[in-house]
This record gives sequence, C-alpha cells and structure tokens, in this order.
Amino acid sequence: MKIEKYSDFDMMAIEVAQRIAGDLTVALHNADRAMLAVPGGTTPGPIFDDLCAADLDWSRVDVVLTDERWVPGDHPRSNTRLVRERLLVNRAASARMVPLYAETPEPEESLAGLMEAIEADLPIAVAVLGMGADMHTASLFPDSPYIAAALDAHAPILLPVRPESQPEARITLSARALNGALAKHVVFKGQDKMDALQKARTLPHVEAPIAAVLDGATVHWTE
Repeated sequence: MKIEKYSDFDMMAIEVAQRIAGDLTVALHNADRAMLAVPGGTTPGPIFDDLCAADLDWSRVDVVLTDERWVPGDHPRSNTRLVRERLLVNRAASARMVPLYAETPEPEESLAGLMEAIEADLPIAVAVLGMGADMHTASLFPDSPYIAAALDAHAPILLPVRPESQPEARITLSARALNGALAKHVVFKGQDKMDALQKARTLPHVEAPIAAVLDGATVHWTE
C-alpha cells in the first residue's frame, strides 16, 4: 500500500482522475476492453467531472459500480444515477455501464444475471474505492451479518448484503473481485478517515473490511 496526501480536494480529484485515465490507457493497450469499477457517495463526483473528459477510447471501457443500493436508477440514493450524470458524459458518454440493479423486489432474484454480465469482463482493470469512518468499503460493512462470507477468498464476485446500519438492501462486489483489479485506488478526505485507515491495519478484516483490499493499493487523501 502506498499513501499519497494532497494539499486540497480539487488537486486530489484532478490527480486521481489522471491516474485512472493512465491506468485505463495501459489496460486498453493490453486488452480489447477494460473494466472500471467506481464507488458512489459524495467523494467521487468531482473525480468523475475530470475523468469524463479524459482522451481515451471510452467505447472500449465497461463501467461498473463497486456497490449499489437496491433502488431504481432514478432514485435520489442511487449510485447508478451519480455515474450516469457525472461520469458517462462528455468523452466518457460512449462507455458501457454494467448494471448492478434490476427491477425485482429483492437482489437475490436478479443476482445470477447481474453476475454473469460482470464475469464476462473480468478482471477489473481499475478499481476506485471509498472508505467510511466505520472502515467499510463498497458495501462490505463490518455490521453486515455475512461479512465473513463476503471477505472469503472463494466468495462469489457479487453478493447481496443487508447491513444493520443501512436502510435498504445492497449489492456489492466481493473482496475477491476487488482484489483481482490490476490497479486499486482508495480515495477519501478527512483526518478522521486517515485515523480509521491506520486503525484498520491493526484489526481483523471482519472488523475493518477496508483492510482486506489494501494490498497493492494507492491511498489518496486530503484533510
């Protein structure tokens, strides 16, 4: 793991966008297509605003979320909505989005089809990850009843989860899928989260899921 600190958030967003674009360019030199896994939340929006203008062959890029709330794509809490509005625009409008939601009441009913679409594009070329102050990443929450299964080295690449702290069911890439990425970038802001990251490195993965995906990652952060 490598840690890089930035003087302000805007500088970090620009630099991370450039790193992602560079990683995708390398991946596209070595394969017909490249998969980019991205988080939802508030932090990645400005990164998407810069990344969408990157000069690369976006028509060969598949974009998938690291996790999604089980809500329709036009819902205010939908991560899909964020990606469509702020990443799949400008030059990146030609990228293909791989869905993490289907119109069924529960994620288990659509899991097989969603997983099949992702498996066709593996490995992930670039995974961008956030982190919460509770040390979760994607929807790998320490209070999830099945967190040990989601972190297992033989876990499926996609799992439905229902963390006790969250109001709706979610679907998430497993630690195995994320760790298969050719490049990993963890991005967050705040000293509290850096303190949480350092604490995570001393805890079992089931208590600090972010620690399960730190090997080989670059951590980008600013206060």
